[in-house]
Amino acid sequence: MARSSTALPTAAQTKTLIQSYLAALPPATRKRMRELRDAIRAAAPGADEGFTYRIPGFRVNGRPLVWYAGWKEHCSMYPITPALLRAHALDVEGYDTSKGTIRFPLDRPLPTALVRRLLKARLAEVTAAAPARKSARSRRLKV
Repeated sequence: MARSSTALPTAAQTKTLIQSYLAALPPATRKRMRELRDAIRAAAPGADEGFTYRIPGFRVNGRPLVWYAGWKEHCSMYPITPALLRAHALDVEGYDTSKGTIRFPLDRPLPTALVRRLLKARLAEVTAAAPARKSARSRRLKV
């Protein structure tokens, strides 16, 4: 029986997937998504970009850091759990949240300072959770 491949996309494929995703968004959403992407990169400069669950995201040490998605009236960032917010005393009053999600409306400026604090908290959570693991790509290259 043939094994199905669970290989991650290459860096070039990931870049193409993200570009295609952004290009399909309405102009206002696309602009905000680029701002959010830049804010995430600035807060976690060593993170690797990825594309899973049909949305762009970032990984650190082979572990998911955050995903972000664009919608008609907002952009979202995942996973931003209530436990994360409580543990780091992060105030997200004025932003719509749900189980693991925070939404940034398009009609207000992106709160880059809040995004930075959320990413730093999430980065601490990911790095404290477990030791670094090899990415599927590096495991695949092992002979």
